[in-house]
Amino acid sequence: MEDTSRLALGNIGGMEPAVEKLLRDAGFYSIKDILVRGPADVSEATGLKMDESMEICNKARVILEEIGLIDKSFVTATSIYEKRAKGYRISTGSKNFDDLLGGGVETRALTEVYGEFGTGKTQLCHTLCVMVQQPMQSGGLDGKALYIDTENTFRPERIASIARARLVDPARALDGIIVAKAYNSAHQELIAEQTGPVIEQNRIKLVIVDSAVAHYRAEFLGRATLSERQQRLNKFMHMLVRLADAYDVAVVLTNQIQSTPDGYGDSAKPTGGNVVAHTSTYRLLLKRSSGKNRIARIVDSPYHAERETLFSLSEKGVSDALA
Repeated sequence: MEDTSRLALGNIGGMEPAVEKLLRDAGFYSIKDILVRGPADVSEATGLKMDESMEICNKARVILEEIGLIDKSFVTATSIYEKRAKGYRISTGSKNFDDLLGGGVETRALTEVYGEFGTGKTQLCHTLCVMVQQPMQSGGLDGKALYIDTENTFRPERIASIARARLVDPARALDGIIVAKAYNSAHQELIAEQTGPVIEQNRIKLVIVDSAVAHYRAEFLGRATLSERQQRLNKFMHMLVRLADAYDVAVVLTNQIQSTPDGYGDSAKPTGGNVVAHTSTYRLLLKRSSGKNRIARIVDSPYHAERETLFSLSEKGVSDALA
């Protein structure tokens, strides 16, 4: 069990009480919060100089390395391999889909799911919210889910119907999901900054952002705002990456697609550009097939082969493909 006393801000050596108060007042409640948000955010939120913020973040990282919550700066490939072999995965609800991902959605990783409307992105998110609560022998992590809803797509009724179809108590399934509705991009970033204590206090094992880029796409219009949009989006995406690693949770985000004005090129190009592409650990494209069947394709992965599989949308949410 994690020793929470080691994560107290006061354990950062050489930090004056006044600086600790500045951090707390700015919403940094533990050493993990400092690591997740990074030196630029620490400096901006507290008014500390950048070099002071970097020193605080470096000391926080060393403490987490000593505890064993994150990898040390220099480790052998064998050590990383053994750690990954012990990693956890959440079943998608479909054996085919799980096989595509090497066993399910991975913790300590950022999985991006994109595709046209109606391809099952939100249905996958709802199904994962139910599956993560199941015991490990049933494909779950016996944990809860945090659902960051940016497009008003979360439906508790759908959670209840998926739970009933999977012979799970609907009331228990609903109690195991915490929903945060983001009303704009700034609010979305604020929610991400505040997720650390929520994760620790509620045994969160899955964080969903549905969808990640929608607010940025709506608020930053035209080429003149593109640079600012990408900077803000880059900060948000890297916060999610650090969140996944520091708290050992699976982070799943959905993304919209865009069409090229001239009609050439990839017609199912995800929004967010290189910022989202380079930050996501895994990228999945969902496409329509016949009837209720859908196609899931791995577009980018550090080690999975680029291939695809069939799954279906049913009362169980995501399930195996129908014949």
